[in-house]
Amino acid sequence: MLDLAVKAGEILLQNGAEIFRVQETMTRIAAAYSYGSESFHAYVLSNAIFASLREEDGAYNADLRNIPLSPVHLGRVDAVNSLSRAIAEGRYSPDEALAQIERIRSLPENSPLLLTFSSGIVSATFCYLFGGGLLDSLAAFFTGLILYFFLIPAKRWKLSKIVSNILGSVVITLCALCFTGLGFGGQADKIIIGAIMPMAPGVPLTTSIRDFFNGDYLSGAIRMLDAILIAACIAIGVGFVLKTGNLLLGVQL
Repeated sequence: MLDLAVKAGEILLQNGAEIFRVQETMTRIAAAYSYGSESFHAYVLSNAIFASLREEDGAYNADLRNIPLSPVHLGRVDAVNSLSRAIAEGRYSPDEALAQIERIRSLPENSPLLLTFSSGIVSATFCYLFGGGLLDSLAAFFTGLILYFFLIPAKRWKLSKIVSNILGSVVITLCALCFTGLGFGGQADKIIIGAIMPMAPGVPLTTSIRDFFNGDYLSGAIRMLDAILIAACIAIGVGFVLKTGNLLLGVQL
């Protein structure tokens, strides 16, 4: 049961769930198998889970998991939520629930083609919403595609989050300047704003705010710092290209 609860919490935490949801899910799973608040304890941070379980004979079991910050997969979060409800209703034994947890853990990532196309659509949409014209939005669409042509291999190369975000924003800015220089769109700033949206740290920022509201200040601060770091890396990449272009080529937005 301890292994089951910790694995469920691990999947939730890895894939963007807030701290309160992780702790509540683990506690509900324990309660479903007759381990109340006096027998089971869980302490969750944004990158770690501590859990202990006291058996009827007084023996203690404990588990500690280090969980690095990773990309979000909300499908797994939804699947664990559904499983925890089924466990609370008594529909699974611990062994059956563990088998379901392993199935959820192996749910596939979204295909690279879908991610790339979605990046283009998001980039074009936000470019238009922020005042870009049709040509600007089309340029943002292709810029978003090119961005993921870089980010997907960067993940395989295991580049650090800092490096990949800086280089990704460099790619975006270069593409925007090239498109406008060729007359394919006239507002490089709108193209850049649209194309950086797929990289924007929306989930970490939202989750950190929810953690603050739930009183999980340490985890909220960690996730807030992660979101600020991503935003700073994007700004560094864009600013570096624009400043270099201004100094060497006289390029201005």
